[in-house]
Amino acid sequence: MKRLLHIFLLTAVFAAMLVAPAHALEYTIDEPEDYLFGRPTSEDAPYTAENPNVDRSKNTALIPPGFGTPTSYLPNSGEYLTPNLVPGALSGGLVNQVGSVGGGSVTDGGYPTVDVSGGTSQFSYTTTQTTAFTEVTSDLYYSGGHLGTLKIPSLGVNVKIYEGTDSTQLAKGAGHFTNTSIWNGNVCLAGHNRGVTNHFGKIHTLNAGDTITLTTQLGTRTYAVTSVTKVSETDTSGTAATSGNQITLYTCVMNERDYRWCVVAQEV
Repeated sequence: MKRLLHIFLLTAVFAAMLVAPAHALEYTIDEPEDYLFGRPTSEDAPYTAENPNVDRSKNTALIPPGFGTPTSYLPNSGEYLTPNLVPGALSGGLVNQVGSVGGGSVTDGGYPTVDVSGGTSQFSYTTTQTTAFTEVTSDLYYSGGHLGTLKIPSLGVNVKIYEGTDSTQLAKGAGHFTNTSIWNGNVCLAGHNRGVTNHFGKIHTLNAGDTITLTTQLGTRTYAVTSVTKVSETDTSGTAATSGNQITLYTCVMNERDYRWCVVAQEV
């Protein structure tokens, strides 16, 4: 009987332990204040809060000006990282809106200038840079179907100019890049460097100062060579519109299919 009583008491003690609250295991966690959650580290609004139509791709990336240069403190200054990819960009890297206006011009964005009068540097912002462009229209064609004549006296070149740079046009003479001006601004032409119609075969031998003459229905202009360079086949920066009148000639580099000769001449 004592043994049973002993067992009963032990069982009661264990049962009491199981139902007793475990005060030592109880704990609570206060909810954190709002400011303890993640917050942006920048005081500026994220891009999504700004104009969604602003181009922020690498096409508009700028190479910043050198430290200590006159424009180093100006926001959004410098040269474009990829000027040939910027919509409407000048070859010099200035922001530009190019339009096809016959004989006219379109104003672009400005560029910084420095006034050092009186011994103190003062900065201003000029917005007078313009680009010129003359569109090819039906009234500019001669009866023979060409747009004009190109002459390079030092090479004995005297060739007619046709619209387009396909093999059909180049078989007859020089071809005019359809997206470039035909008179004011930058007139861009292409020609063969070998074969029967190798009119541009020797343009890489031109020297600075050699003259090139362009005649169209709008008149005659004379240009002087300023540069002769070898460029990549995919480099189209030389066809960009310009503010000054110039002519740009392209031809293949013999036995180097990935390159082109590019001759630039400015009006004299």
